[in-house]
Amino acid sequence: MKYALQIAFMAISVLAWSNMARAAEEWGLPEEKITRFEAKVVDVLCELSGDCPKACGGGNRQLGLLDGKGKLILPLKNNVIFAGTTDELIGFCGKQVIADGLLTTNRGYTVFALQFVKEVPNGKWQRANRFLPKWAKQNGVAENSPKAERWFENDPRVKALVEKDGKLGLGLKVDEEFLAKQ
Repeated sequence: MKYALQIAFMAISVLAWSNMARAAEEWGLPEEKITRFEAKVVDVLCELSGDCPKACGGGNRQLGLLDGKGKLILPLKNNVIFAGTTDELIGFCGKQVIADGLLTTNRGYTVFALQFVKEVPNGKWQRANRFLPKWAKQNGVAENSPKAERWFENDPRVKALVEKDGKLGLGLKVDEEFLAKQ
């Protein structure tokens, strides 16, 4: 009986732990604050303009988090450096989630870095790290390869934009002038 109670207690502990996420990890960002809140996953362009294709644009649009007070929060980063959060949130389009991450303010701008997400009320916590495996598969490289690690230098879409608009996004002439001053 004693062992049966111990095993039951351990099983309950494991089940409870598996539904909890560790709090977001601090990254040393300016004025960072670990934050967890409930919100609805929305298509940002739809919210701002009324242009609302099915399924939040099928993963081709920036997604946001609309909190209970109607405030639109833009999650601009996931656990992969420089990657957005569309891959993390597209499966939750139109659903209520709990988002866990860091709010950070720098030079008057506040942004949210998503680290964990789960569907309300009983979803399982998911780490916001789905971008890189998806990118690696789409681009035919190993997930742990140097090309995947520096995906932003190897992405054909990024390369095409840099070729067209320059590294600063302001045109090739502006890039030339800027680089000449360096």
